[in-house]
Amino acid sequence: MTQPLTPPVIDWEEPPIPPEDLIFDDGEPLETYRHRKAMNVLIDSIEQAYQEREDFFVGGNMFIYFSRERVFNKDFRGPDFFVVLDIDGSYKRQGWVVWNENGRYPDVIVELMSESTAKIDLTIKKDLYERTFRCSQYFVYNPFDATSLQGWALDQNQCYQEIIPDQRGWLWCQRLGLWLGVWMGSIQREEAPWLRFYDLDGNLILLPAELAEIERQNAEIERQNAEIERQNAEIERQRAQAASQQAESERQRAERLAAQLRQLGINPDETP
Repeated sequence: MTQPLTPPVIDWEEPPIPPEDLIFDDGEPLETYRHRKAMNVLIDSIEQAYQEREDFFVGGNMFIYFSRERVFNKDFRGPDFFVVLDIDGSYKRQGWVVWNENGRYPDVIVELMSESTAKIDLTIKKDLYERTFRCSQYFVYNPFDATSLQGWALDQNQCYQEIIPDQRGWLWCQRLGLWLGVWMGSIQREEAPWLRFYDLDGNLILLPAELAEIERQNAEIERQNAEIERQNAEIERQRAQAASQQAESERQRAERLAAQLRQLGINPDETP
């Protein structure tokens, strides 16, 4: 009896999904407007800190596609903030597609928690970023709770270990070479405890608006200094003019006195 033929098994790789078929915006806003601003603060800070570099990409509330299977299941993640280093950052991206980026995952991720997302951020996402993404450092922070900052870093066994805060409560982000800490102040007319980046020496990484305000203040100081110099020059001019007028007045008085002496038959040049 003839045995039925068994189709040969062929190893093949699922073809890449065309970029035009990927969804890069789910239309879901962040938890609150403060969350949106907190995300932009982090993005703008990295853009400012790394302004001389083109070997990085920073994104926020942006999908990360890391599995073709998950794409079809619509199971993908959009961290609130992430940074990828040592890549070509010279062009814009709508999202981060791992298989189009030589298998690169984010080096640093920050999730901005809320009461409704904290459990997922601290469990499901933390496990994903540790075991699948192998994300070097992962941080969480609730923009409404100044005491909520936490962070983890991969150890030699590729397992997350908690990052111990320093005496200021800041966490060292080794991968970025920056500190993460809570800064109390006003951003876009909202006073709140904002998550900010600091350089190695503890200097706050200023935002473009803050730098512009400092430049405005410096320009105003220069204008005021120039006005003071102008006023001082005017005062000196007036003093010089007054001295000249005084000298002229003394000269005229001396001439009148000499004329009077001559009328009396006295030579003023021989007067002792």
